Amino acid sequence: MADISVVGIGNIIMQDEGFGVRCAEYLQQITNYPECVQIIDGGTLGMDLMPYIAGTKKLLFIDAMDIDGNVGDFYQFTGDELNAYFKNKMSVHDLGVNDMLAVLKLTDNPVDEIVVMGIKPQVVSMGVDLTPAVAAKIPQVAQKAKEVVDKWVAQYQK
Repeated sequence: MADISVVGIGNIIMQDEGFGVRCAEYLQQITNYPECVQIIDGGTLGMDLMPYIAGTKKLLFIDAMDIDGNVGDFYQFTGDELNAYFKNKMSVHDLGVNDMLAVLKLTDNPVDEIVVMGIKPQVVSMGVDLTPAVAAKIPQVAQKAKEVVDKWVAQYQK
């Protein structure tokens, strides 16, 4: 089991809703992390992700976020800010992830740190391609994710 998990969540057949998955795929292409890091296509699995992240100590979710703001605006939440994020669920998979996080708190192996990051989508409807405005944000968000993971990896290598 990996100590650090990066999970791209979203539905790739709902255009910009698939941003998290596409961003995680990009992150995997531009990095070569040690075995302590796993990058997962979490899709819309929600609670079904439990077996893949059980035992993880640092957890980063990347997602499309239905939050007030402009298309492509970047958001990042940690700690108590996560509750505010999950109050306005964008889709069913967010509900499952929120439930999973609650269950992880009750286990013998709780996650030490959780970060959720992503951007506001433009279009969430049937289609497999991200809109150009959202696709253009992948390198920027992947870089922000990489900075978080690099910090975590450095902590484990001490």
